[in-house]
Amino acid sequence: MVRQAEERDVTDILRIYEAARAFMRRSGNLTQWTGGYPSDEIVRADILRGVSYVLENGAGHLHAVFALIPGDDPTYAHIEGAWRDDTPYATIHRAGSDGTERGTFRAILAFARAQYEHLRADTHADNIPMQNCLQKSGFVYCGIIHLANGDPRRAYEWSSRHD
Repeated sequence: MVRQAEERDVTDILRIYEAARAFMRRSGNLTQWTGGYPSDEIVRADILRGVSYVLENGAGHLHAVFALIPGDDPTYAHIEGAWRDDTPYATIHRAGSDGTERGTFRAILAFARAQYEHLRADTHADNIPMQNCLQKSGFVYCGIIHLANGDPRRAYEWSSRHD
């Protein structure tokens, strides 16, 4: 079940992100989400903005988290490549799982697609598992965007208009 994250979920969300960082390192992705990113401050800001969501199993165990942010993402304004669709969109950011449940990304996408007809996402070049999830889920690689700090990310897009 997907639900909006609440203040009481912060400890579990940070635990999930720690597990996701450990999975990244085991998968050869050594430089994404370093320095404690996403931080307690970012997690709390996402919750306050109402853009943070958690996945909870039937026993009440939180096993995944993501941000679903509507509106233009400033880091997507310039792309080395081309977006396929210029209609309003929402962005999936900071998706992470503790690895205890299967089908997590499918559940995130089902939730996001039920609310938005146009989604974007980006990931690190070394995050092969996320790239595979995006491509298997109908997202199309569009090019390279740069984060505010200049770091490059592979950018993907899905639109019901192109499905």
